Amino acid sequence: MKTTSLDAADIRILCALQQHGQLSKSKLAEYVGLSPTPCWARFARLKNAGLIRGYHADLALGKIVHISKVVVTVSLKSHRKADFDRFESHVRNLHEVTDCVATGGGMDYVMTVVTTSLSVFQSLMDEMLSAELGIDRYMIYIVTREVKSAQPNLGRLVAGREI
Repeated sequence: MKTTSLDAADIRILCALQQHGQLSKSKLAEYVGLSPTPCWARFARLKNAGLIRGYHADLALGKIVHISKVVVTVSLKSHRKADFDRFESHVRNLHEVTDCVATGGGMDYVMTVVTTSLSVFQSLMDEMLSAELGIDRYMIYIVTREVKSAQPNLGRLVAGREI
């Protein structure tokens, strides 16, 4: 995948947004160390390039509503492109699936599913099996506590790349 060419000021803008979320023009400029107008022009360019996908609050869901979080590994019966496309299209439309990654190795997908109970989770899995998505087998891992959940540190990632 081709990466967008970014300079140090662009990285500072993205890091500030990653850490603080949506910011006013003046606050972003203050964090980045640029004057507001050039900073906002850079921000607009980064946003138009598709580098900023959105802004999100990190909610303590367990303090708001009872949840059951389950990690699910899925292996498909067949490995044709159409099979992967059908499964992925279905998963994209399930609000309960918060993360899904395609993997190499023993399983085809690893998903995180959040529901209000294990019985609701099982109903979701039953629906997926009935939808003829080509699921061969799946294994579940019930999350007992969250040890860490974070976004990768962009500043460290960029500092480690070769220039």
